[in-house]
Amino acid sequence: MTYVVTDNCIMCKYTDCVEVCPVDCFYEGENTLVIHPDECIDCGVCEPECPADAIRPDTEPDMESWVEFNRKYSELWPVITRKKDQMDTAAELDGVPGKLEKYFSPEPGQGD
Repeated sequence: MTYVVTDNCIMCKYTDCVEVCPVDCFYEGENTLVIHPDECIDCGVCEPECPADAIRPDTEPDMESWVEFNRKYSELWPVITRKKDQMDTAAELDGVPGKLEKYFSPEPGQGD
């Protein structure tokens, strides 16, 4: 099992999760985060820290595409280990469906 970040992180990018990760497996895009599925040790401490409920175990239904999404972008983006302010759009767009198609940016974030 591994944990992955899903589309509700897009345009929210809360980073509460990165501070509790014992193996630094979060990577930062311009408007979202991802978890490297091969680096995640499945401890689960990040999941309850996400205010947007965007971190899910890969054992849930239909998570295969999110595992690959997280893998792809974690290999392209910089690691993030410190909490930063969430995006200005976080409260407004939390829970909005279709964020991957409407808002996702493949550009890297700044990382640490």
